[in-house]
Amino acid sequence: MALKQISHVADNELMDECIDNCSEASQACEWCADECIGMGEEMARCIRLCRDVADLTSMHARFMSRNSGYSSDLAEICAEACEECADECEQHEHEHCQVCADKLRDCADSCREMASA
Repeated sequence: MALKQISHVADNELMDECIDNCSEASQACEWCADECIGMGEEMARCIRLCRDVADLTSMHARFMSRNSGYSSDLAEICAEACEECADECEQHEHEHCQVCADKLRDCADSCREMASA
């Protein structure tokens, strides 16, 4: 959950939601990538995308938390990466991939809203 005590984000519910969704997406991607390791070469793209998105979403959450001027630009990139990774994860029947895809869709929606705000 986003810290409500931070004064510059306390009144921005959209930003709070996006920070939460980015944090959850990052955790889901780390879990998914870890679970995919050792499952064969066919999971290589899933692992790569999940690792990239985990880094992007955690960075975007940090940028929003410090009210960075680069946050809206990063939000668009983050949304695109989340959607690409969700598309990949949805192709696999593993529970971790499906959970990850769901979290990524929520994150992409939040990031798109932040990019257009």
